[in-house]
Amino acid sequence: MSQESTLANLGESESLRRTIGRLIQGEYTLVGPGDDAAVVRAPDSRYVVTTDTMIEVHDFRLDWSTGFDLGFKAIASNVADVAAMGAKPTALVVAIALPGTTDISWLEAFADGLNAAITELAPGAEVVGGDIARSEQVFISVTAHGDLEGREPVLRSGAKPGDVLAVAGTLGRAAAGLSILQSGIADVISAFDDLVGIQLRPQPPISAGVSASLAGATSMLDISDGLARDAHRIAKASGVSIEINGKDLQGFEATLEQAAMRLGVHSSDWVRFGGEDHSLLATFPADAVIPREFKPIGQVVTQTDNLVTLDGIELQQNGWDSIRG
Repeated sequence: MSQESTLANLGESESLRRTIGRLIQGEYTLVGPGDDAAVVRAPDSRYVVTTDTMIEVHDFRLDWSTGFDLGFKAIASNVADVAAMGAKPTALVVAIALPGTTDISWLEAFADGLNAAITELAPGAEVVGGDIARSEQVFISVTAHGDLEGREPVLRSGAKPGDVLAVAGTLGRAAAGLSILQSGIADVISAFDDLVGIQLRPQPPISAGVSASLAGATSMLDISDGLARDAHRIAKASGVSIEINGKDLQGFEATLEQAAMRLGVHSSDWVRFGGEDHSLLATFPADAVIPREFKPIGQVVTQTDNLVTLDGIELQQNGWDSIRG
């Protein structure tokens, strides 16, 4: 690393110039980076908006994640929330704080990661602005916007008895990747680099959010904190209970069995309680044509003492808690 290429040496203006110049520009931006604020098209006259933060040590480690990884993950975790409302991601604002000793190449790689995630997960969306600041550790905050394209938003509160519970995307793979990284066992990390990859660069099924909305989904959310915890959120918001069928989770568990055996744990724990896959959990009317991206895993019933059960047994509300960890 050259001392002349650190952020402290280059300063804010030059660091921003070299970063912004790498970002994708698209159809939704009327005024992009460079002014005090962006101006963005909102064809529906309404828009979905969400925000999320990632903090070094608490949410990621720099000895595991590159700048590119973090740029990719910052986009993925936010556009998944937009998709969970049944909207199409359009515009994002990214703020990052990092030490002045950081080399500009790290920030450029971060911008490249932003671009890669947008291109792969949310084509047509774009970063329209943000901020850069100096801090003792890396802090990333993203605000994402989405277009409902004339549809009603899909809320957590619309599930009804008789609905089918279904999931689009993976379950437990990101949690498995995290456990593998935490093990520090080099040959295990190498052997299961696909699982590590999902932890570092999540692959949420963004287009499935619009598909679910068009199919009449009654409720939906992003599985960021684990199947059990997020199923409880739908049940609470909708005033119902949810029954999950264990046999429908076996396929997810089977793909993780080898990694679980190497670490001496149960793959079912990753599938039931692991977060950060950023898959979509939705409910559909019984007569709906469920989009092919979704796999049915249970059903919605009239509320009972147990909000969520697995094969008739209460499923505890375990999972990731952003405050407690």
